[in-house]
Amino acid sequence: MTTARAESAIVYGVIPPRFGSPPLQAVAGRLPYLAELGVNAVWLSPIAACPPGDFGYAVVDELAIRPDYGDEDDLRTLVAEAHAAGIRVLLDLVPNHTSHRHPFFLDAERGPESAHYDWYDRDPAGTPTHYFDWTHLPNLNYENPEVRGYVDRVFSHWVSEFDVDGYRVDACWGVQRRRPGYWPEWSRALRALKPDLILIAEASARDEYWYESGYDLAYDWTDELGHWAWEDVFGDTAGVAGRLDRALAADPRPGRVLRFLNNNDTGARFITRHGPVVNRAAAALLMTLPGTPCIYTGDEVGAEFEPYGPPGVVDWSSDPHGLHEWYRDLCRLRSSRASLRAPHMVRAAAEPGEGCYAYVRHGGHGGEQLLVVVNFGDAEAEVCVTLDQGFESLAGASSLSDVLNGGDVPGCAAGIPVAAGSARVLAEPMRAGR
Repeated sequence: MTTARAESAIVYGVIPPRFGSPPLQAVAGRLPYLAELGVNAVWLSPIAACPPGDFGYAVVDELAIRPDYGDEDDLRTLVAEAHAAGIRVLLDLVPNHTSHRHPFFLDAERGPESAHYDWYDRDPAGTPTHYFDWTHLPNLNYENPEVRGYVDRVFSHWVSEFDVDGYRVDACWGVQRRRPGYWPEWSRALRALKPDLILIAEASARDEYWYESGYDLAYDWTDELGHWAWEDVFGDTAGVAGRLDRALAADPRPGRVLRFLNNNDTGARFITRHGPVVNRAAAALLMTLPGTPCIYTGDEVGAEFEPYGPPGVVDWSSDPHGLHEWYRDLCRLRSSRASLRAPHMVRAAAEPGEGCYAYVRHGGHGGEQLLVVVNFGDAEAEVCVTLDQGFESLAGASSLSDVLNGGDVPGCAAGIPVAAGSARVLAEPMRAGR
């Protein structure tokens, strides 16, 4: 079962140098801003030592903080201040591989006489293996118990020494391929150390293995490695409903999906590819569907940098499309409404169906029911909604209260006005204040 902490999480993906310098201190200084936005967990991109200029996945010392980010006191201060603000801190750790500049790998290059030679996975010719074009990231050998023991120690270290609250585990699918029994053992041992950790697999949420192995959440990917489930959903606004239906139907456990519009690997930002109108509607979708939403550095102010592109600091004072207030209101609504954090969703028929999408979120029998209506189009729509059996009270209400934007609107059959690139979250008037 996923922990209550994961169910209630609103995650903010942090690229520390995009916050300022020195990065860990800059992130700590922005915690009040993040708390005001309404997030309650931050996922820091890798902070372990790596070669200068690297984003963080070519690790050369898993137990040390990269000096260009700060030191141990900086991290302790960040974690303590985050906890005081009600924000959990998740680290991005890299267990699949090391950098080819790692002391272990440099030693292994001496050949079989090296104590670290067998620390790396090798093909029949003895050449270290790697995935994709990651020739500088040799895979660790999980058949070696010394490797497993070391990786266990790395994960325990950051919990024991810095009181972090969980991990986003990079390329964990690679370890799964080579030794699938590792992750169940790892999660049991780690949760014995701190039971309420949040564990996020960088792997497809469509693979039940991750939940059965002790992870809380997995990525909103298709069955194809690294491919975002929503990748083709928003290209043509008119067909968004059918494509979104197909993507959501593929999730075996919708409440266990880490959902996002951007992350470190999605390239050009969502707003760059689809524009502010669709971005605003998609943000409402992100924050009201089952699963755990992840806002990534600068999403809420429409930042358009690319994570692996030229360095720079986000201009937090610039919000050219007025997104910050929208994200803040969505975060606060999700935190205040239990039905938006529950795993239950029932699709509702919406007319016009082109560019509009509707669904009911509910907390189970007798729980609150909320109707979400999203308009991805560039003009206001009057949306008539037909609800399934079990939602007669919501369907029969002559008017509904918008708990996101405020005010009342006509009932489901009368035509609910929804602005372009916007959404309404609707409750029966007598339940609106709950």
